[in-house]
Amino acid sequence: MKLIIAAIYAVSIAYVHLRGRVRHKLGRQLSDHSTFLAPINCFLYLFSKIPNKPYLSPADFPDLSPLQAHWQEIRAEGQNLLRAGEIKRSNQYDDVGFNSFFKTGWKRFYLKWYGDSHPSAMKLCPRTTELVQSIGSIKAAMFAELPPGSKLVRHRDPYAGSYRYHLGLETPNDAGCYINVDGQNYHWRDGEAVMFDETYIHYAENTTEQNRIILFCDVERPMKYRWAAAFNSWFSRNVMSAAGAPNDVGDRTGGLNRLFSKIYRIRLRGKELKKRNRKLYYLEKWSIFAGLLAIFILI
Repeated sequence: MKLIIAAIYAVSIAYVHLRGRVRHKLGRQLSDHSTFLAPINCFLYLFSKIPNKPYLSPADFPDLSPLQAHWQEIRAEGQNLLRAGEIKRSNQYDDVGFNSFFKTGWKRFYLKWYGDSHPSAMKLCPRTTELVQSIGSIKAAMFAELPPGSKLVRHRDPYAGSYRYHLGLETPNDAGCYINVDGQNYHWRDGEAVMFDETYIHYAENTTEQNRIILFCDVERPMKYRWAAAFNSWFSRNVMSAAGAPNDVGDRTGGLNRLFSKIYRIRLRGKELKKRNRKLYYLEKWSIFAGLLAIFILI
């Protein structure tokens, strides 16, 4: 049984690594969070109703059309949030999903995260919250800012249960402010939507002198069968929701984030060690992984 589980894991990791034209180095992939969810993601790829490809057509998701139809109302609320200083970096201790992005300039304001809307969002941007909540396939949503000179490094998102939807609100409308998904560039435009599979390697950069604000949504991946869709919904509701992060003290913090805030000092120690001695850092890192593998084999 252990050999079967190990084989499934190995094949799943290989598929995740080889999927797409752009890949991490093998060492990076083996320690990437997408590796730990590889068997679940391969299940979702296998039973996905939409063929696997980096970019998708927003027209294939007609339930999202109210967002684009009302994009100017959404933009007005996003601009109000920006002026009020509400689209901001999070405390690095309470956002397990995006904490590494803040150091390169990215900022956000959550509307919802795999559950009910944030109370702060209902108060500060009621129209956008109403629109997002009216569309059942939207599992998470936020305003996301990429100021001039900011960037997001190459990464895969860990979970394949959703697709990523971006609606341009206030953008440079310029090729210098772009996202690259599996080697293909797209630059945001005001009032225009783009959809992509965030489990392909992607990165973003704003090389212009103008700000970029978008509406950012996780949209549930359509599945071929009801039982596969039921599993995806269950995992989102019970696991992904635990990564919820607050905008302010009145918003819910998920269990993973509460745990993350307690163990973040271990990560800080690792970052300091990496700065001082990269060889020792990687020796310690891979020793831990080897130890975990040995425990699995011996139990």
